[in-house]
Amino acid sequence: MTFQPLIPLWAWAAVFVPLLGLAGWQLVVALRGPSRSATEQSTPAGPRGAWVRRTALVAVLAVVGLGPSVPVTDRDTSVANVDMFFVVDRTGSMAAEDFDGTNERLVGVRHDIAGLTADIPGARYSIISFDSQASRQVPLTTDARAITSWADTFKREITLYSKGSLTDRPLDALRSALEGAATDRPANLRLVFFLSDGEQTADGEPRSFEDLAPFVDGGAVLGYGTPEGGRMKEYMPGEDPATAEYLRDPSRATLDDPDSPDALSVIDEDNLRAIATQLGVPYVHRETTAPTAELVAGVDPQQVAADGRRLVTAYRPVVWPFALVGAVLLGFEAWAAGRSASRRVGVRA
Repeated sequence: MTFQPLIPLWAWAAVFVPLLGLAGWQLVVALRGPSRSATEQSTPAGPRGAWVRRTALVAVLAVVGLGPSVPVTDRDTSVANVDMFFVVDRTGSMAAEDFDGTNERLVGVRHDIAGLTADIPGARYSIISFDSQASRQVPLTTDARAITSWADTFKREITLYSKGSLTDRPLDALRSALEGAATDRPANLRLVFFLSDGEQTADGEPRSFEDLAPFVDGGAVLGYGTPEGGRMKEYMPGEDPATAEYLRDPSRATLDDPDSPDALSVIDEDNLRAIATQLGVPYVHRETTAPTAELVAGVDPQQVAADGRRLVTAYRPVVWPFALVGAVLLGFEAWAAGRSASRRVGVRA
């Protein structure tokens, strides 16, 4: 048995301490006062009996105000205690046309975000995207439609703004998101899905994600693209994709063929495997729009984790016995008041 006050303790004390003091003082005065006639002493309306009832009634109400409760530990099934973070590569290479035939790699990304969101319903979801810079596109939310809507409508980086690819660009944003989630709900599982082709075209050595591993309970690094590579079209807002030109690679021009051939983007699986190792999650090469359920097969948000993090303790109020006693005391008080009133008007009870 424990107490979960129904009102703030200061309000409880302001109401019940004076009432208990007054009732107790009047009871002591009644007990020490001169004895009344035998008839009056046996009458429930007598001072002693009345103040005993009133003191008991105030005490019962005070106990009810303290909210006597019993703890009940149960499994929380209203939501999945999982925070899912999608780290999405939006660089120009993600438009390379070598996914499941000649589709853009973004087709696979859109499919997998929607699939993973549906695989774990009731979780909290967040999206961090990166191109020339990283940003948190969707903060943690239980609104799965917000995630799928973003996946359906997001665009890759504008070609003219591109500064090359670096896979560590989302590192700081992901660290901030994971640390915030761990502080907000430390009991939740945290899954990270890193969706990229792993390509590195900017200068600099990518930083390691290894420091984030303690915050990550699962997920995967998902790779898109082929070793043979795929062509990419330029992207400008408002331009018809059907008429857009393919990007050219001047470095591949030769004396025999001075015209710059089409640029090719090639998946860098070594880089993606390194990120997966640093985060402590598996690497999966996504070649088709296959089901995503196997990517979360080891996560069962409806079951209690081995460390008990999904057990939720609630407190069940147990006030009905005290309320019943209070009702009986009020009944006696009303009966005594009725007898007293009938005697004052000369009516035999």
